[in-house]
Amino acid sequence: MRLTAGGGRDTPLRMARIPSKSEILDWIADNPGKSAKRDIPKAFGIKGADRIDLKRVLKVLEDEGHLEKRRKTYRDPDRLPPVTVLQILAPDAQGDLFAKPLEWHGEGPEPRVLYVPREADPALGAGDRILAKLQEIRAEDHQYEARLIRKIGVNPKRVLGIFRKGGEGGRIVPIDKGADKEWMVGRDATHGAQDGELVEAEQAGPRSHLGLPRARIVERLGDPTAPRAVSLIAIHQHGIPDAFPDAVIAEADRAKPAGLGEREDLRHLPLVTIDPADARDRDDAVLAIHDDDPKNKGGFVLWVAIADVAHYVTPGSALDREARKRGNSTYFPDRVVPMLPDRLSGDLCSLHEDVPRACVAVRMQIDAQGTKLSHRFTRALMRSAASFTYQEVQQAEDGAPNAHTAPLLDEVIHPLFAAYRALTRARELRQPLDLDLPERRIVLSDEGKVESVKFRDRLDAHRLIEEFMVLANVAAAEELTRLRRPLLFRAHEEPSPEKLDALREVAAASGFTLAKGQVLKTRHLNDLLDQAMGTEFSELINLSTLRSMTQAYYTPEHIGHFGLALHHYAHFTSPIRRYADLVVHRALITAHGWGKDGLSPHEIDELEATATHISETERRSMAAERDTTDRYLAAYLSERVGSEFEGRISGIARFGVFVTLDETGADGLIPIRELGGEYFHHDREAQTLMGADTGVIIGIGQRVTVRLSEAVPVTGGLTLELLTLDGKALPRAGRRSGGKPPRRKLAHARGKAAASAKKAARKVSRTRR
Repeated sequence: MRLTAGGGRDTPLRMARIPSKSEILDWIADNPGKSAKRDIPKAFGIKGADRIDLKRVLKVLEDEGHLEKRRKTYRDPDRLPPVTVLQILAPDAQGDLFAKPLEWHGEGPEPRVLYVPREADPALGAGDRILAKLQEIRAEDHQYEARLIRKIGVNPKRVLGIFRKGGEGGRIVPIDKGADKEWMVGRDATHGAQDGELVEAEQAGPRSHLGLPRARIVERLGDPTAPRAVSLIAIHQHGIPDAFPDAVIAEADRAKPAGLGEREDLRHLPLVTIDPADARDRDDAVLAIHDDDPKNKGGFVLWVAIADVAHYVTPGSALDREARKRGNSTYFPDRVVPMLPDRLSGDLCSLHEDVPRACVAVRMQIDAQGTKLSHRFTRALMRSAASFTYQEVQQAEDGAPNAHTAPLLDEVIHPLFAAYRALTRARELRQPLDLDLPERRIVLSDEGKVESVKFRDRLDAHRLIEEFMVLANVAAAEELTRLRRPLLFRAHEEPSPEKLDALREVAAASGFTLAKGQVLKTRHLNDLLDQAMGTEFSELINLSTLRSMTQAYYTPEHIGHFGLALHHYAHFTSPIRRYADLVVHRALITAHGWGKDGLSPHEIDELEATATHISETERRSMAAERDTTDRYLAAYLSERVGSEFEGRISGIARFGVFVTLDETGADGLIPIRELGGEYFHHDREAQTLMGADTGVIIGIGQRVTVRLSEAVPVTGGLTLELLTLDGKALPRAGRRSGGKPPRRKLAHARGKAAASAKKAARKVSRTRR
């Protein structure tokens, strides 16, 4: 219905009645630029007391979600306003620039906007923000076209730090270990912050007369020494969303447990979950059955059932937008920042014992050598027979079952380990990278303070679950590739030649060799790890091998996984805590026609952008988790300043030497100024420091004794003083060298390094015999 009276769309229509809801929505759709509170009654010719009735209709539309009230205007939340702020995305394969709205409150996925530049417009790139005029159109791959009004400046730089009051306001001491400048805060920009308080501030105005940046405090975060402030600092510093919007919580609270419906009924299978004792969510269950197929003697049928998160988190919903924004859950010693609200992650999507739960499951048949023969995916309803911990399952297999594990020992636990042994045989043939690095666990008191630092036990029960999950991930990638369906792969590329050369340097200095001149395979790296096993260099070689690796990432392209030595690989097994897995679940739903909650055409178009985004959120979480661990360790060691520690050199930089302490795994820095008065030449390729006067060589892997001279919990920084190098005191130069070392001394130092490497090789050779 056109609410115009002959002359045109904007001509008021005199009416004797209040317009219906559909008439109001039609008018707003036709007049997006005239949706102010005064425009609507004017358009319908409503005056006086009738306005009250009109307000009631508008309120109903607002409550039903058909309208969104923004200050003094109304608009359809499923449409973008004619003038809006957009963020430019990366160019697509054809070179076209698309954009996304910075705010979107509609029910469906955010609309695609094609940016149409004019000749005079400035060049734009991914991440740029613009104010644009929109035109709604109907195209196959986008819903709006945008023309530039103006480019918006970048967001002001932010800093997290400790506020120190001063006469003219104060200053902020950044908590970032790499920051070397304080920020000045004017008297009118302190936001009421108290001395010593943790604050977040943004850059404001030109630099001070001292050349320091000026800042305006935007948030006060309280006492930086409080136990829970440690993870809070990381959350703010890395921009991790930690509070769910009301709409997301409301959507989660409305969710109901899934029924059987058209799902396959797996409730008769004794599937079990095996997790850490402190697990917050249980999203995978497993089962192994001896295969009764006479053609597969000694083989097994494996079941891996994963929580059906896609049933509750549908494309374009508030839950989906927030989950994609977070990308993954982030784990700290004192808290978890989950990807999904607890109603889902800790309840409806958690496979609790003896509770029916929706799942996506895969049935896999393997032979006696652990090779997968077939697989079948299904959307099902399961009931966990038991929720076990790694420790109790391992104890049961080792002959000490408890009351919880004993009833399922013969039916479930023993077959699981028998299947694991078969999978181990397949793993040995495949030869994935076999690193052996200790995993730290920070133990906190009830008050949130560090009680101890322990290293986690590595049990066969852990490896069992890992092998089952890897096989299920492979099956998911193979299934979607076979069906030619788009998905997100987990990709891991081989190391760069430069990083391999650096690893060879470390290996050679330790007396080992890494094959050269052939196509690198994981078995070549495993050979190096085997050479170091049982020697004092084992941890160094494992760590150096890890550092030589590229970082895994998500991509729609089929690249393969170098570290796992797998051609097909995707993440399928943890949709509660990883958005990538949720995308793979949706792809399976679409591929098998299991429902309307599968991968939407819009999501398929955005796979590349989604892959880039969640790869970045993963790295963000890893950095936040690492920084938090550093801060907890610094707090733990702050009471032991002046104590001596044993450790190993783990890194060499122009400004100093990094050392990993044996006792806690904490990393500290020996500043180069603490190494004495002589000049030290930094050889980046050899990863060494060489004394110009004494010829002393400091390199990765050397054993050291150090004294802790400073521990700063707020930054996580540890400063160390070198006492001994390979059991000997560091020789001191008689005078300070005024420049770079002479060529003769440099050559002498390098020769000495080679001799040390040969000596170490002979020592290791004798040890291995």
